[in-house]
Amino acid sequence: MKKFLALLLAALLIVCLVACNTNDDKDKDKDKDKDKNTTEATTVDTAEGTEDTEGTTEGTTEGTTEATTAETTEDTEGETTEGTTDEPADDVMSYDEFIAAEMDDAVVIEAYVQATQSWWNNKIVVYLQDRDGGYLAYNMVCSEEDAAKLVPGVKIRVSGFKTEWSGEVEIAEGCTFEFVEGADTYIAEPVDLTDVLANEAELIKHQNELAIFKGLVIDSITYKNGEPGDDIYVNVKQGENTFSFCVERYLTDPDTDVYKAFAELQAGDVVDITGFVYWYNGVNTHITAVEASAPDNSVMSYDEFIAAEMDDAVVIEAYVQATQSWWNNKIVVYLQDRDGGYLAYNMVCSEEDAAKLVPGVKIRVSGFKTEWSGEVEIAEGCTFEFVEGADTYIAEPVDLTDVLANEAELIKHQNELAIFKGLVIDSITYKNGEPGDDIYVNVKQGENTFSFCVERYLTDPDTDVYKAFAELQAGDVVDITGFVYWYNGVNTHITQVAANG
Repeated sequence: MKKFLALLLAALLIVCLVACNTNDDKDKDKDKDKDKNTTEATTVDTAEGTEDTEGTTEGTTEGTTEATTAETTEDTEGETTEGTTDEPADDVMSYDEFIAAEMDDAVVIEAYVQATQSWWNNKIVVYLQDRDGGYLAYNMVCSEEDAAKLVPGVKIRVSGFKTEWSGEVEIAEGCTFEFVEGADTYIAEPVDLTDVLANEAELIKHQNELAIFKGLVIDSITYKNGEPGDDIYVNVKQGENTFSFCVERYLTDPDTDVYKAFAELQAGDVVDITGFVYWYNGVNTHITAVEASAPDNSVMSYDEFIAAEMDDAVVIEAYVQATQSWWNNKIVVYLQDRDGGYLAYNMVCSEEDAAKLVPGVKIRVSGFKTEWSGEVEIAEGCTFEFVEGADTYIAEPVDLTDVLANEAELIKHQNELAIFKGLVIDSITYKNGEPGDDIYVNVKQGENTFSFCVERYLTDPDTDVYKAFAELQAGDVVDITGFVYWYNGVNTHITQVAANG
Protein backbone atom coordinates (compact mmCIF):
# COMPACT_ATOMS: atom_id res chain seq x y z
CA MET A 1 0.00 0.00 0.00
CA LYS A 2 2.83 2.39 0.87
CA LYS A 3 4.44 1.72 -2.50
CA PHE A 4 1.13 2.43 -4.25
CA LEU A 5 0.77 5.74 -2.39
CA ALA A 6 4.34 6.77 -3.24
CA LEU A 7 3.78 6.10 -6.95
CA LEU A 8 0.50 7.99 -6.83
CA LEU A 9 2.16 11.03 -5.25
CA ALA A 10 4.96 11.02 -7.86
CA ALA A 11 2.43 10.91 -10.69
CA LEU A 12 0.46 13.79 -9.21
CA LEU A 13 3.70 15.81 -8.85
CA ILE A 14 4.52 15.41 -12.55
CA VAL A 15 0.97 16.42 -13.58
CA CYS A 16 1.20 19.57 -11.45
CA LEU A 17 4.57 20.49 -12.94
CA VAL A 18 3.15 20.27 -16.46
CA ALA A 19 0.17 22.38 -15.40
CA CYS A 20 2.52 25.06 -13.97
CA ASN A 21 4.49 25.25 -17.20
CA THR A 22 1.35 26.06 -19.17
CA ASN A 23 1.03 29.29 -17.20
CA ASP A 24 4.35 30.70 -18.45
CA ASP A 25 2.66 32.73 -21.19
CA LYS A 26 0.65 34.59 -18.56
CA ASP A 27 3.74 36.15 -16.97
CA LYS A 28 4.27 39.90 -17.40
CA ASP A 29 7.57 41.73 -17.72
CA LYS A 30 7.31 43.25 -14.24
CA ASP A 31 10.77 44.71 -14.04
CA LYS A 32 12.58 46.82 -16.61
CA ASP A 33 14.47 44.17 -18.59
CA LYS A 34 15.39 42.24 -15.44
CA ASP A 35 16.70 38.75 -16.12
CA LYS A 36 15.92 37.17 -12.79
CA ASN A 37 15.18 33.47 -12.27
CA THR A 38 11.52 33.26 -11.27
CA THR A 39 10.63 30.26 -9.14
CA GLU A 40 7.14 28.78 -9.37
CA ALA A 41 5.09 27.30 -6.56
CA THR A 42 3.97 23.72 -7.04
CA THR A 43 1.16 22.47 -4.81
CA VAL A 44 0.74 18.78 -4.09
CA ASP A 45 -2.66 17.91 -2.56
CA THR A 46 -2.91 14.75 -0.50
CA ALA A 47 -5.82 13.14 1.36
CA GLU A 48 -4.76 14.74 4.66
CA GLY A 49 -2.42 17.67 3.84
CA THR A 50 -0.96 20.23 1.36
CA GLU A 51 2.72 20.65 0.52
CA ASP A 52 3.78 24.09 -0.86
CA THR A 53 7.04 23.52 -2.72
CA GLU A 54 8.39 27.03 -3.52
CA GLY A 55 11.64 26.13 -5.25
CA THR A 56 10.69 23.35 -7.65
CA THR A 57 12.93 23.26 -10.74
CA GLU A 58 12.95 21.33 -13.99
CA GLY A 59 15.59 19.13 -12.47
CA THR A 60 13.07 17.46 -10.10
CA THR A 61 13.48 13.67 -10.23
CA GLU A 62 10.60 11.28 -10.41
CA GLY A 63 11.71 9.29 -7.44
CA THR A 64 10.16 10.09 -4.06
CA THR A 65 11.27 8.44 -0.85
CA GLU A 66 9.12 5.97 0.96
CA ALA A 67 9.45 8.23 4.02
CA THR A 68 6.74 10.50 2.53
CA THR A 69 3.42 9.65 4.18
CA ALA A 70 -0.14 10.83 3.87
CA GLU A 71 0.00 12.11 7.47
CA THR A 72 2.82 14.64 6.73
CA THR A 73 1.87 18.30 6.19
CA GLU A 74 4.64 20.80 5.47
CA ASP A 75 3.80 24.52 5.39
CA THR A 76 6.72 26.28 3.72
CA GLU A 77 6.26 30.01 4.38
CA GLY A 78 9.71 31.46 3.71
CA GLU A 79 10.79 31.44 0.08
CA THR A 80 14.52 31.55 -0.53
CA THR A 81 16.75 32.61 -3.34
CA GLU A 82 18.10 29.82 -5.47
CA GLY A 83 20.61 27.67 -3.64
CA THR A 84 19.82 29.06 -0.17
CA THR A 85 18.89 26.54 2.48
CA ASP A 86 18.82 28.72 5.61
CA GLU A 87 15.51 29.76 7.12
CA PRO A 88 14.72 33.50 7.38
CA ALA A 89 15.69 35.11 10.66
CA ASP A 90 13.08 35.89 13.32
CA ASP A 91 14.62 39.02 14.84
CA VAL A 92 13.56 42.33 13.29
CA MET A 93 16.59 44.26 12.09
CA SER A 94 17.30 47.97 12.28
CA TYR A 95 18.11 49.73 9.01
CA ASP A 96 21.82 49.76 9.93
CA GLU A 97 21.73 46.02 10.62
CA PHE A 98 20.06 45.42 7.26
CA ILE A 99 22.76 47.44 5.48
CA ALA A 100 25.49 45.60 7.38
CA ALA A 101 24.09 42.17 6.46
CA GLU A 102 25.92 40.19 3.78
CA MET A 103 24.33 39.38 0.44
CA ASP A 104 22.15 36.25 0.63
CA ASP A 105 21.79 36.64 4.40
CA ALA A 106 18.33 36.02 5.86
CA VAL A 107 16.75 39.36 6.84
CA VAL A 108 13.62 40.55 8.62
CA ILE A 109 12.66 44.22 8.58
CA GLU A 110 9.67 46.29 9.61
CA ALA A 111 8.94 49.34 7.50
CA TYR A 112 6.14 51.38 6.00
CA VAL A 113 4.74 51.01 2.51
CA GLN A 114 5.40 54.08 0.38
CA ALA A 115 4.24 52.75 -3.00
CA THR A 116 3.72 49.52 -4.90
CA GLN A 117 4.02 48.37 -8.44
CA SER A 118 0.96 46.65 -9.89
CA TRP A 119 0.09 43.26 -8.41
CA TRP A 120 0.31 40.18 -10.63
CA ASN A 121 0.43 36.43 -10.25
CA ASN A 122 0.46 36.60 -6.42
CA LYS A 123 3.51 38.87 -6.44
CA ILE A 124 4.05 42.56 -5.83
CA VAL A 125 7.02 44.94 -5.76
CA VAL A 126 6.91 47.25 -2.73
CA TYR A 127 8.83 50.46 -1.98
CA LEU A 128 9.29 50.68 1.79
CA GLN A 129 10.80 53.17 4.17
CA ASP A 130 11.28 53.70 7.87
CA ARG A 131 12.66 56.80 9.53
CA ASP A 132 16.24 55.64 8.90
CA GLY A 133 16.22 54.49 5.27
CA GLY A 134 14.55 52.78 2.35
CA TYR A 135 14.03 49.19 1.18
CA LEU A 136 12.70 47.46 -1.91
CA ALA A 137 10.83 44.16 -1.55
CA TYR A 138 11.04 42.56 -4.97
CA ASN A 139 8.19 40.28 -6.12
CA MET A 140 6.96 39.79 -2.56
CA VAL A 141 4.48 36.92 -2.19
CA CYS A 142 1.05 38.51 -1.81
CA SER A 143 -2.58 37.66 -2.46
CA GLU A 144 -4.67 40.07 -4.52
CA GLU A 145 -6.79 40.74 -1.44
CA ASP A 146 -3.74 41.72 0.65
CA ALA A 147 -2.27 43.78 -2.21
CA ALA A 148 -5.28 46.09 -1.94
CA LYS A 149 -4.39 46.71 1.71
CA LEU A 150 -0.76 47.72 0.98
CA VAL A 151 -1.58 51.42 0.95
CA PRO A 152 0.99 54.15 1.65
CA GLY A 153 1.75 54.45 5.35
CA VAL A 154 0.83 50.90 6.45
CA LYS A 155 3.49 49.02 8.41
CA ILE A 156 4.52 45.48 7.46
CA ARG A 157 7.13 42.94 8.51
CA VAL A 158 9.05 41.46 5.59
CA SER A 159 11.07 38.25 5.80
CA GLY A 160 13.41 37.07 3.09
CA PHE A 161 16.97 37.26 1.86
CA LYS A 162 19.11 40.28 1.03
CA THR A 163 20.26 40.40 -2.57
CA GLU A 164 21.72 42.76 -5.16
CA TRP A 165 21.16 43.16 -8.87
CA SER A 166 23.11 45.68 -10.99
CA GLY A 167 23.74 47.74 -7.88
CA GLU A 168 20.17 47.66 -6.55
CA VAL A 169 20.06 46.20 -3.02
CA GLU A 170 16.70 44.62 -2.24
CA ILE A 171 14.87 41.86 -0.42
CA ALA A 172 14.86 39.02 -2.91
CA GLU A 173 12.02 37.61 -4.94
CA GLY A 174 9.87 35.25 -2.92
CA CYS A 175 10.05 37.27 0.31
CA THR A 176 6.96 37.10 2.51
CA PHE A 177 5.21 39.60 4.77
CA GLU A 178 2.63 40.15 7.45
CA PHE A 179 0.83 43.28 8.56
CA VAL A 180 2.00 44.73 11.89
CA GLU A 181 -1.25 44.91 13.81
CA GLY A 182 -1.88 48.10 15.77
CA ALA A 183 1.18 49.87 14.33
CA ASP A 184 1.39 53.57 13.60
CA THR A 185 1.55 54.87 10.03
CA TYR A 186 4.32 56.79 8.28
CA ILE A 187 4.63 58.44 4.89
CA ALA A 188 8.09 59.83 4.15
CA GLU A 189 8.66 63.34 2.88
CA PRO A 190 11.08 63.40 -0.06
CA VAL A 191 14.62 64.23 1.03
CA ASP A 192 16.35 66.88 -1.08
CA LEU A 193 19.35 65.15 -2.68
CA THR A 194 20.02 67.76 -5.36
CA ASP A 195 23.47 68.54 -4.01
CA VAL A 196 24.63 64.89 -3.88
CA LEU A 197 23.26 63.66 -7.22
CA ALA A 198 26.75 63.71 -8.73
CA ASN A 199 28.33 62.21 -5.58
CA GLU A 200 27.63 58.50 -6.04
CA ALA A 201 29.33 57.48 -2.79
CA GLU A 202 27.00 59.74 -0.82
CA LEU A 203 23.90 59.25 -2.98
CA ILE A 204 23.89 55.46 -2.65
CA LYS A 205 23.45 55.85 1.11
CA HIS A 206 19.92 56.98 0.25
CA GLN A 207 19.10 54.04 -2.02
CA ASN A 208 15.37 53.27 -2.16
CA GLU A 209 14.40 56.46 -0.30
CA LEU A 210 11.92 58.94 -1.71
CA ALA A 211 13.94 61.97 -2.86
CA ILE A 212 13.63 65.20 -4.80
CA PHE A 213 16.17 66.59 -7.25
CA LYS A 214 15.72 70.24 -8.16
CA GLY A 215 16.73 72.26 -11.18
CA LEU A 216 17.47 69.34 -13.50
CA VAL A 217 17.55 69.96 -17.23
CA ILE A 218 15.74 67.51 -19.50
CA ASP A 219 18.27 66.08 -21.94
CA SER A 220 16.16 63.42 -23.70
CA ILE A 221 12.90 61.51 -23.29
CA THR A 222 12.61 58.06 -24.88
CA TYR A 223 9.74 55.59 -24.74
CA LYS A 224 10.63 51.93 -24.35
CA ASN A 225 9.59 50.17 -27.56
CA GLY A 226 9.37 53.54 -29.29
CA GLU A 227 5.94 54.77 -28.26
CA PRO A 228 3.88 55.58 -25.14
CA GLY A 229 2.56 52.66 -23.12
CA ASP A 230 5.69 51.23 -21.55
CA ASP A 231 8.54 52.65 -19.46
CA ILE A 232 9.89 56.12 -20.22
CA TYR A 233 13.65 56.61 -20.11
CA VAL A 234 14.45 60.17 -19.02
CA ASN A 235 17.98 61.54 -19.28
CA VAL A 236 18.56 64.65 -17.19
CA LYS A 237 21.54 66.94 -16.88
CA GLN A 238 23.00 68.64 -13.85
CA GLY A 239 25.87 70.76 -15.00
CA GLU A 240 27.99 68.62 -17.29
CA ASN A 241 26.72 65.37 -15.76
CA THR A 242 23.94 63.28 -17.30
CA PHE A 243 21.81 60.84 -15.30
CA SER A 244 19.29 58.22 -16.44
CA PHE A 245 15.96 58.25 -14.61
CA CYS A 246 12.88 56.15 -15.38
CA VAL A 247 9.11 56.39 -15.38
CA GLU A 248 8.36 52.77 -14.43
CA ARG A 249 5.01 51.89 -15.99
CA TYR A 250 4.11 49.38 -13.27
CA LEU A 251 4.62 52.10 -10.65
CA THR A 252 3.17 55.08 -12.54
CA ASP A 253 1.12 53.74 -15.44
CA PRO A 254 0.14 55.64 -18.60
CA ASP A 255 -3.02 56.97 -16.95
CA THR A 256 -1.12 58.79 -14.18
CA ASP A 257 -0.37 62.50 -14.26
CA VAL A 258 3.37 61.95 -14.05
CA TYR A 259 3.36 59.65 -17.09
CA LYS A 260 1.27 62.10 -19.11
CA ALA A 261 3.49 65.03 -18.07
CA PHE A 262 6.42 63.71 -20.08
CA ALA A 263 4.43 64.04 -23.30
CA GLU A 264 4.56 67.81 -22.75
CA LEU A 265 8.20 68.12 -21.70
CA GLN A 266 11.10 68.61 -24.08
CA ALA A 267 14.86 68.91 -24.04
CA GLY A 268 15.99 72.04 -22.21
CA ASP A 269 13.08 72.21 -19.78
CA VAL A 270 14.17 72.72 -16.18
CA VAL A 271 12.31 70.54 -13.72
CA ASP A 272 12.18 69.24 -10.16
CA ILE A 273 11.87 65.44 -10.09
CA THR A 274 10.65 63.34 -7.17
CA GLY A 275 11.12 59.58 -7.08
CA PHE A 276 12.57 56.53 -5.38
CA VAL A 277 16.36 56.28 -5.55
CA TYR A 278 16.49 53.00 -7.45
CA TRP A 279 19.81 51.73 -8.79
CA TYR A 280 20.60 50.17 -12.16
CA ASN A 281 24.33 50.38 -12.92
CA GLY A 282 24.16 53.81 -11.31
CA VAL A 283 21.26 55.91 -10.08
CA ASN A 284 18.05 55.19 -12.00
CA THR A 285 15.42 57.03 -9.97
CA HIS A 286 11.87 55.71 -10.41
CA ILE A 287 10.00 58.95 -10.97
CA THR A 288 6.77 59.66 -9.07
CA ALA A 289 6.35 63.40 -9.70
CA VAL A 290 7.72 66.08 -12.02
CA GLU A 291 7.09 69.79 -12.14
CA ALA A 292 8.65 72.90 -13.59
CA SER A 293 11.51 74.09 -11.43
CA ALA A 294 10.66 77.25 -9.51
CA PRO A 295 12.92 80.12 -10.50
CA ASP A 296 15.64 80.83 -7.97
CA ASN A 297 15.49 84.50 -7.07
CA SER A 298 18.76 84.39 -5.15
CA VAL A 299 20.80 86.33 -7.70
CA MET A 300 24.52 86.09 -7.05
CA SER A 301 27.07 88.85 -7.11
CA TYR A 302 30.10 88.32 -9.31
CA ASP A 303 32.20 87.46 -6.22
CA GLU A 304 29.62 84.88 -5.12
CA PHE A 305 29.66 83.32 -8.58
CA ILE A 306 33.46 83.06 -8.50
CA ALA A 307 33.34 81.57 -4.99
CA ALA A 308 30.79 78.91 -5.96
CA GLU A 309 32.04 75.34 -6.40
CA MET A 310 32.00 73.60 -9.76
CA ASP A 311 28.60 72.02 -10.48
CA ASP A 312 26.89 74.36 -8.00
CA ALA A 313 23.58 75.85 -9.08
CA VAL A 314 24.08 79.52 -9.95
CA VAL A 315 21.88 82.49 -10.83
CA ILE A 316 23.39 85.71 -12.17
CA GLU A 317 22.13 88.90 -13.73
CA ALA A 318 24.36 90.52 -16.32
CA TYR A 319 24.34 92.39 -19.61
CA VAL A 320 24.72 90.85 -23.04
CA GLN A 321 27.94 91.95 -24.75
CA ALA A 322 27.86 89.61 -27.75
CA THR A 323 26.45 86.28 -28.91
CA GLN A 324 27.57 83.48 -31.12
CA SER A 325 25.15 82.45 -33.86
CA TRP A 326 21.91 80.79 -32.71
CA TRP A 327 21.24 77.17 -33.64
CA ASN A 328 18.93 74.36 -32.55
CA ASN A 329 17.38 76.43 -29.74
CA LYS A 330 20.77 77.14 -28.21
CA ILE A 331 23.02 80.18 -28.09
CA VAL A 332 26.40 81.09 -26.56
CA VAL A 333 26.30 84.47 -24.82
CA TYR A 334 29.16 86.71 -23.62
CA LEU A 335 27.93 88.61 -20.56
CA GLN A 336 29.34 91.22 -18.26
CA ASP A 337 28.33 93.32 -15.30
CA ARG A 338 30.34 96.10 -13.72
CA ASP A 339 32.36 93.60 -11.69
CA GLY A 340 33.28 90.89 -14.17
CA GLY A 341 32.45 88.67 -17.13
CA TYR A 342 30.51 85.43 -17.68
CA LEU A 343 29.98 83.00 -20.52
CA ALA A 344 26.61 81.23 -20.83
CA TYR A 345 27.35 78.16 -22.95
CA ASN A 346 24.62 76.78 -25.21
CA MET A 347 21.92 78.62 -23.28
CA VAL A 348 18.40 77.39 -24.08
CA CYS A 349 16.83 80.05 -26.32
CA SER A 350 14.15 80.33 -28.98
CA GLU A 351 15.06 81.92 -32.29
CA GLU A 352 12.66 84.75 -31.52
CA ASP A 353 14.36 85.51 -28.18
CA ALA A 354 17.82 85.18 -29.72
CA ALA A 355 17.03 88.20 -31.91
CA LYS A 356 16.39 90.22 -28.74
CA LEU A 357 19.75 89.40 -27.13
CA VAL A 358 21.37 92.59 -28.36
CA PRO A 359 24.39 94.20 -26.67
CA GLY A 360 23.41 96.03 -23.50
CA VAL A 361 20.24 94.09 -22.62
CA LYS A 362 20.07 92.65 -19.11
CA ILE A 363 19.14 89.01 -18.49
CA ARG A 364 18.93 86.63 -15.56
CA VAL A 365 20.67 83.30 -16.22
CA SER A 366 20.07 80.14 -14.16
CA GLY A 367 22.15 77.00 -14.44
CA PHE A 368 25.22 75.26 -13.09
CA LYS A 369 28.79 76.48 -12.85
CA THR A 370 31.23 74.37 -14.80
CA GLU A 371 34.73 74.40 -16.23
CA TRP A 372 36.20 73.09 -19.46
CA SER A 373 39.94 73.25 -20.19
CA GLY A 374 40.21 76.21 -17.81
CA GLU A 375 37.19 78.12 -19.13
CA VAL A 376 34.70 78.81 -16.33
CA GLU A 377 31.16 79.15 -17.63
CA ILE A 378 27.49 78.53 -16.97
CA ALA A 379 26.93 75.05 -18.33
CA GLU A 380 25.06 73.91 -21.40
CA GLY A 381 21.33 73.79 -20.81
CA CYS A 382 21.22 76.96 -18.70
CA THR A 383 18.08 79.06 -19.05
CA PHE A 384 17.37 82.77 -18.96
CA GLU A 385 14.75 85.47 -18.73
CA PHE A 386 14.86 89.13 -19.64
CA VAL A 387 15.02 91.52 -16.69
CA GLU A 388 12.08 93.78 -17.35
CA GLY A 389 12.64 97.50 -16.88
CA ALA A 390 16.41 97.10 -16.32
CA ASP A 391 19.06 99.59 -17.41
CA THR A 392 21.50 98.77 -20.19
CA TYR A 393 25.27 98.44 -20.06
CA ILE A 394 27.97 97.94 -22.68
CA ALA A 395 31.44 97.44 -21.24
CA GLU A 396 34.47 99.35 -22.44
CA PRO A 397 37.46 97.08 -23.09
CA VAL A 398 39.84 96.97 -20.13
CA ASP A 399 43.52 97.35 -21.04
CA LEU A 400 45.23 94.13 -19.99
CA THR A 401 48.41 94.57 -22.02
CA ASP A 402 50.59 94.62 -18.91
CA VAL A 403 49.15 91.41 -17.40
CA LEU A 404 49.02 89.25 -20.55
CA ALA A 405 52.06 87.28 -19.40
CA ASN A 406 50.83 87.13 -15.77
CA GLU A 407 48.34 84.26 -15.89
CA ALA A 408 47.42 84.46 -12.21
CA GLU A 409 46.34 88.08 -12.67
CA LEU A 410 44.95 87.72 -16.18
CA ILE A 411 42.53 84.93 -15.26
CA LYS A 412 40.78 87.26 -12.82
CA HIS A 413 39.46 89.01 -15.96
CA GLN A 414 38.22 85.84 -17.64
CA ASN A 415 35.31 86.51 -20.04
CA GLU A 416 35.71 90.29 -19.84
CA LEU A 417 36.15 92.42 -22.95
CA ALA A 418 39.80 93.48 -23.04
CA ILE A 419 42.38 95.14 -25.28
CA PHE A 420 46.01 94.07 -25.74
CA LYS A 421 48.28 96.61 -27.40
CA GLY A 422 51.49 96.30 -29.37
CA LEU A 423 51.28 92.56 -30.10
CA VAL A 424 53.34 91.11 -32.92
CA ILE A 425 51.70 88.69 -35.35
CA ASP A 426 53.60 85.42 -35.23
CA SER A 427 51.38 83.22 -37.40
CA ILE A 428 47.89 83.09 -38.89
CA THR A 429 46.33 79.68 -39.59
CA TYR A 430 42.87 78.84 -40.91
CA LYS A 431 41.14 75.86 -39.35
CA ASN A 432 40.76 73.23 -42.08
CA GLY A 433 43.39 75.04 -44.13
CA GLU A 434 41.31 77.77 -45.80
CA PRO A 435 39.01 80.69 -44.95
CA GLY A 436 35.52 79.88 -43.74
CA ASP A 437 36.13 78.47 -40.28
CA ASP A 438 38.00 79.66 -37.17
CA ILE A 439 41.28 81.50 -37.53
CA TYR A 440 44.09 80.63 -35.12
CA VAL A 441 46.25 83.69 -34.44
CA ASN A 442 49.53 83.36 -32.59
CA VAL A 443 50.88 86.64 -31.24
CA LYS A 444 54.12 87.52 -29.49
CA GLN A 445 54.74 89.85 -26.59
CA GLY A 446 58.47 89.95 -26.01
CA GLU A 447 59.63 86.34 -25.83
CA ASN A 448 56.17 85.00 -24.99
CA THR A 449 53.74 83.57 -27.55
CA PHE A 450 49.96 83.47 -27.01
CA SER A 451 47.22 81.76 -28.97
CA PHE A 452 44.19 83.91 -29.81
CA CYS A 453 41.21 82.97 -31.98
CA VAL A 454 38.81 84.49 -34.48
CA GLU A 455 35.73 82.40 -33.56
CA ARG A 456 33.64 82.11 -36.72
CA TYR A 457 30.36 81.81 -34.80
CA LEU A 458 31.15 85.11 -33.05
CA THR A 459 32.74 86.97 -35.96
CA ASP A 460 31.85 85.17 -39.16
CA PRO A 461 33.67 85.40 -42.52
CA ASP A 462 31.57 88.43 -43.56
CA THR A 463 32.71 90.60 -40.65
CA ASP A 464 35.47 93.21 -40.93
CA VAL A 465 37.60 91.55 -38.28
CA TYR A 466 37.56 88.20 -40.10
CA LYS A 467 38.48 89.83 -43.40
CA ALA A 468 41.26 91.87 -41.78
CA PHE A 469 43.34 88.79 -41.09
CA ALA A 470 43.57 88.07 -44.80
CA GLU A 471 45.69 91.24 -45.06
CA LEU A 472 47.89 90.71 -42.02
CA GLN A 473 51.15 88.80 -41.97
CA ALA A 474 53.88 87.73 -39.59
CA GLY A 475 55.72 90.70 -38.06
CA ASP A 476 52.79 93.12 -38.17
CA VAL A 477 52.24 95.00 -34.89
CA VAL A 478 48.60 95.24 -33.83
CA ASP A 479 46.20 96.08 -31.03
CA ILE A 480 43.69 93.28 -30.44
CA THR A 481 40.34 93.55 -28.65
CA GLY A 482 38.38 90.50 -27.57
CA PHE A 483 36.80 88.46 -24.80
CA VAL A 484 39.28 86.81 -22.44
CA TYR A 485 38.28 83.23 -23.17
CA TRP A 486 40.37 80.34 -21.79
CA TYR A 487 41.47 77.13 -23.45
CA ASN A 488 44.43 75.58 -21.66
CA GLY A 489 45.60 79.13 -21.18
CA VAL A 490 44.38 82.46 -22.54
CA ASN A 491 42.65 82.09 -25.92
CA THR A 492 41.06 85.48 -26.48
CA HIS A 493 38.08 85.50 -28.86
CA ILE A 494 38.98 88.41 -31.09
CA THR A 495 36.35 91.03 -31.88
CA GLN A 496 38.59 93.76 -33.34
CA VAL A 497 42.11 94.22 -34.69
CA ALA A 498 43.87 97.43 -35.62
CA ALA A 499 47.38 98.41 -36.65
CA ASN A 500 49.33 99.66 -33.66
CA GLY A 501 50.24 103.34 -33.84
